[in-house]
Amino acid sequence: MLDTASAQVPTLSLADQARDPDGFAAAFGASFERFGFAIVADHGIAQPLIDRAWRETESLFALPEAEKRDHFIAGGGGARGYTPFKTEIAKDAKHVDLKEFWHIGRELPAGHRFAEVMADNVWPVRPEEFKDTFLELFTAFDRAGDRLLSAIARYLDLAPDWFDPAVRDGNSVLRLLHYPPIPVDAEGVRAGAHEDINLITLLLGAEEAGLELLDRATGDWLAIKPPEGAMVVNVGDMLQRLTNHRLPSTTHRVVNPPPERRGHSRYSMPFFLHPAPDFLIETLPQTIDAEHPNRYPEPITAHDYLHQRLVEIGLIKN
Repeated sequence: MLDTASAQVPTLSLADQARDPDGFAAAFGASFERFGFAIVADHGIAQPLIDRAWRETESLFALPEAEKRDHFIAGGGGARGYTPFKTEIAKDAKHVDLKEFWHIGRELPAGHRFAEVMADNVWPVRPEEFKDTFLELFTAFDRAGDRLLSAIARYLDLAPDWFDPAVRDGNSVLRLLHYPPIPVDAEGVRAGAHEDINLITLLLGAEEAGLELLDRATGDWLAIKPPEGAMVVNVGDMLQRLTNHRLPSTTHRVVNPPPERRGHSRYSMPFFLHPAPDFLIETLPQTIDAEHPNRYPEPITAHDYLHQRLVEIGLIKN
């Protein structure tokens, strides 16, 4: 890992979007087309809120194992609450991932039309500020995601607000990830090679080494090294399908650290931005031509697609 070359993913400033929305969209979309990834600084999520979230995350995972497992929902597909260490496995991987995580979703009002397919949140008693902190952070991620989707829409020659109805009441998930210290002879890696399921992923915490993408042009693994405080954003399979692979969902992984860092935990916070469950993932006409025939002539709802993928990674059992 120490010799892994760095991916030349550009760092863009979301602050530029207000001044030059078309220019930002062009740069953002071009990075997605080349790498499936972009790095975004000045994303608008307040640093004091992020700092508070890191403290709450560390406190949560420091709780006794039995207390954390009280918030594990058997048969729930990991949709909300706690998922124990060595549960999730990358598609086609031989070993489970060396991680534990907690999922927070959208808070829906009573009687909402998606209540049957979007689970209620699970809130721990400890840490005491956990719920308030992560409801606020979820909203902040939501706003940043809306701005990035607007840039993607411009890049695809869609109206800037094209994604707004698609993600209103979307089944997005904020994941708090803990990769515990691991022995030198650990079997498997912290997160096996995989692609994300959703539209886009917004990630905080990638400054700690380990995140790598698979360069489609060369077949090499490349390290992603964002500046301090910047957000890593990547294409998910739903957006890849929607755009007929014009915007590719790039394989990525989290490799184990060098020996001197194996006694340290690694934390990260990805926000998996999903459309609403009834959104129909149907290939955009402008991404289809003679050289790029429609790879997905049969559309599928976001809910059905998500279910298929959760079965593949072992979070839902058939």
